[in-house]
Amino acid sequence: MRTPGRRRPLRRTVCALPDGVDLPSLAATVRYVGSGEHKSFPSFAGRPQLRVDASKCDPKLANPEELTGWLRQAIVAGTVGAPWEGAYPRYVWHRQGDVVYEGRLVNQEQGHYKGYPLKADELPEGLV
Repeated sequence: MRTPGRRRPLRRTVCALPDGVDLPSLAATVRYVGSGEHKSFPSFAGRPQLRVDASKCDPKLANPEELTGWLRQAIVAGTVGAPWEGAYPRYVWHRQGDVVYEGRLVNQEQGHYKGYPLKADELPEGLV
């Protein structure tokens, strides 16, 4: 059963880092795995299972190594959001051209993330 729609908007904010976090070391351990929930086409993320309420992934974004690179760049830049789950931030943001993508942690033991584009009114506070 799906949860009812969010009643208030998600507050996205770039957060301060916990003590002792080494961003380059952390970035080296993460990986973009994607999600079928944002796909309308077969991909490295598995069978397409596009949710009605999910943003649709651009089919041109089909290289997991490139997307992992974006994820790692964002972490090194410190554009991360709380809460921290294990050693990883739940949210990571990367700007590519005019689009800001949000990465969300999907596996806190392995540092795996999925990602999706944000609308202009969803941009996190503190993102330059």
